[in-house]
Amino acid sequence: MARRQRQRRHHGTGRRAPARIRTGALAAALALILGAGSALASDTLPWPGESAVGANQPYQHGYSSTDLLRWNPADDTDAELLRAKVPLQTRIAPNAATQRTPSLPADTQSLTLAGDYGNAFFESHPYTNEFSQYLFNYWQYSDVYASWHGMPTEGVPTDYYDPDLDWKEKWFEFGAVNLPNPGYTNAAHANGVRSLGCVFFSPNDRGDQAYSELLQRDADGRFPAAAKLIEVAGYYGFDGYFINQEDAVAPADIPAYKKFLQQLRDGGLYVQWYDSIDNSSGRISYQNEFNAVNGPFVRDAATGDVSDSIFLNYWWNKTKLTKSKTYAKGLGLDPRRSVFAGVEAGMYQFDQPYDLDNNLDADGAPMNGIATLGADFVSSDYANKTDDKAQSAVFDRERRWWTGSSQGATTPEGNWKGMSKYIAERSVIKGSTFATSFNTGHGLSSWSGGKLAGDAEWGNINLQDTPVTWQWWIDAAKSPLKADFDYGPEYTPASRFSYRPIGAYNGGSSLALGGTLESDNTVRLYKTDLSVTSASTLDLTYNKPSADDDSQLRLALVLASDPGKVAQVPLSGSGKHTSGWTTASADLSKYAGERIASLGLVVAAGAQPIKNYQVNVGALALHDGVDRTPATPEKLRIDQLLPGSDELFLSWRRSDYDTVRRYDVYLDDTYLGGIYDDVYYVKRFTATSGKIKLVAVGPDGTRSKPATVSFDLSTAPAGVTAKAAPDGTLKAAWSPRQSGEPVTVTVRGLDTSKPFTKKVTVPGDQPGATLTGVPVNGDDFLLTAQTGGGTATGVRGRFADTDISPYPQSAVKITGNTFSFSRPTLPDWHTLSILEDGKPKSFATTYGSGTKPYIVRGRTTRPAMTVTMTSSTSEVVAVLEDYAGNKATTVLRD
Repeated sequence: MARRQRQRRHHGTGRRAPARIRTGALAAALALILGAGSALASDTLPWPGESAVGANQPYQHGYSSTDLLRWNPADDTDAELLRAKVPLQTRIAPNAATQRTPSLPADTQSLTLAGDYGNAFFESHPYTNEFSQYLFNYWQYSDVYASWHGMPTEGVPTDYYDPDLDWKEKWFEFGAVNLPNPGYTNAAHANGVRSLGCVFFSPNDRGDQAYSELLQRDADGRFPAAAKLIEVAGYYGFDGYFINQEDAVAPADIPAYKKFLQQLRDGGLYVQWYDSIDNSSGRISYQNEFNAVNGPFVRDAATGDVSDSIFLNYWWNKTKLTKSKTYAKGLGLDPRRSVFAGVEAGMYQFDQPYDLDNNLDADGAPMNGIATLGADFVSSDYANKTDDKAQSAVFDRERRWWTGSSQGATTPEGNWKGMSKYIAERSVIKGSTFATSFNTGHGLSSWSGGKLAGDAEWGNINLQDTPVTWQWWIDAAKSPLKADFDYGPEYTPASRFSYRPIGAYNGGSSLALGGTLESDNTVRLYKTDLSVTSASTLDLTYNKPSADDDSQLRLALVLASDPGKVAQVPLSGSGKHTSGWTTASADLSKYAGERIASLGLVVAAGAQPIKNYQVNVGALALHDGVDRTPATPEKLRIDQLLPGSDELFLSWRRSDYDTVRRYDVYLDDTYLGGIYDDVYYVKRFTATSGKIKLVAVGPDGTRSKPATVSFDLSTAPAGVTAKAAPDGTLKAAWSPRQSGEPVTVTVRGLDTSKPFTKKVTVPGDQPGATLTGVPVNGDDFLLTAQTGGGTATGVRGRFADTDISPYPQSAVKITGNTFSFSRPTLPDWHTLSILEDGKPKSFATTYGSGTKPYIVRGRTTRPAMTVTMTSSTSEVVAVLEDYAGNKATTVLRD
């Protein structure tokens, strides 16, 4: 394997992003979190250095309502790389006897409304090469995950974003419709959690975008926008929408809005409504309880079910939540599934004015479901949030939010008791096989089979194993061992740990147990419903760097038939020091016919206390005697190899999730990443030759033989460039190879709804070619150059853009001397100037940011779109300009 050399970046301290300013109750809460210069700012700036965005790295964008109505995935260059493919998994039935708190009802639903991977606007990627990018680790306490962030609409030039400017000075459009990150959807689905997008309207945050645009009907009385939202969710693989309507609704529109929501539900989507609108007046009215004012947006007496649930605004108390429960039951609804008491996590963090004990009835059981906004605060408001060395503090804060203790103790730290006090742990671990490598979804390096397979840091929630159910539940008579995820020698654990970081067996992390061992420690790891057969075996892969002693590792099985007892299966020789990773296999045939309701470990003490004890658990795998090794993947191919930007795009044929849980990608023996998908993008790909390998991993951890495809840049034209001109020509250039073989040049438009391909072949000594008749519509293209049958190398670019359609006269409603303008439908419009007798009219902008001599996309207020001319006989002209600077003029009145 040959590589173009790159220096690995070592992460330093980052800066917080500028403020967001929001309106409304839910939105205003974030305004306080994200205030300018605030130590609470939770946005992340674009990653620098080696973690900076790739030139063609796929990222998600938002949608205005006009974008939505014309949505077609074939128009989006990156659409196929942004789809979630993991199907929503079914969770196991509750088993109170194996819960941490057996008396806690298992049917209380929990919604987590938070950012995914941080929020740098143009960097919503499903995975990237950054360890300190926050990712969620507590799916076992959530039933629904809804993404909360701002996404620029498609086509906004990235240089419009200046991260050093205040939020009010971001002059680009955010979509009213934001999609969940596909990596998060995959991880949510793998854990039985629904994933939601967000539809958000407020007077400032989405400019002139209005809910009324979604309520337009076709000839059949249906809502095309609802049909598109259903189609979008189906294509991108998520489950529904959180509807945050924080702009007043006209009373006459309320029945139509409900029908709109019903159409979403009829399309199979989950819909959650926010407590913001008065059902009668349509005004903003935060009830802070479930009652007759907001109840009809969930269940309407006349029209039936409108949405699945409601997120209650925050200013509730015991009385309001009791009344909410009563009102829900009066409607025939289950309040634990339909009514969610909101907690403002991001603003108040651990100093909450909201006491979830007020949601408990006289028996100590939750009355309603629970929703949290901004639980990703655990990685924010700290100056070192992007410092790899500071991540152990992030992990502690997240553990404290979800369990009440940063160390996993049973006693909460401070007044915050943790979500696990109110939400029973859930699990999807079932069947007759199970495998984990204790991979949390990011790492400072990568290991494969106990060997270092890559020294680059990474963040990829697609690779996250089923999280350990309890962080931590360790029973010991004396001095419980401390548990932590070990990310290797470059990791800086919290100061309370003294273990030696050794890294992972597979992936980026292992489970480290360490301390003074002076009593047996029962470490409960996973809530399960696993069936045992006569051929079942359980493999434990561990590494014991501490000295030989008389301790012993034992498997800890809690059987459904006797949940009060921990069955222990000893692993002989496990007290000895190991020189690396070793695997012990246990025969479980004596338990054939039983079901394992909880799976963990016992670290059995010796005759005397053992100081500085350490064992790392790298993998745990249950096999049922059936060979479930996946077949070698098929149709692996290099779709794009872009040496100029160090990028690689791969594809293959994907197998069913029941057979393959993920695909691992290697360059020779160097790990490049993994996903359950049939496409993959690699950033910072600097190799000049080698073999790409693709391995399928089964649900029991078995691995297929690799599929391979080779490449060698020495056979390819070097330094390929391409530049398109407004006259429809495209000039390609390269350095010829000495073989003298002809070079085939192919240019392909990446907008598959408007297919374009052109191919020419030139002599091998020719250093370039000019292609004619290429589009001038601004679409993305891929140009490849290939010498004979050698490796094809490419470059991405954009066709010149000379296309623009004028603003239609039909988009203006003229009443006397008053002109009401609709937002342009041109996909790449930027500004609309209105000239009266040659003089531009002024338009107010959102956030009170002054006026502009034009309507600017995403920032002009909706009221400002209505203008009264100074004269009834003046000439009125509209000049539409797109992002490329093209202009078109429409005479509206002469």
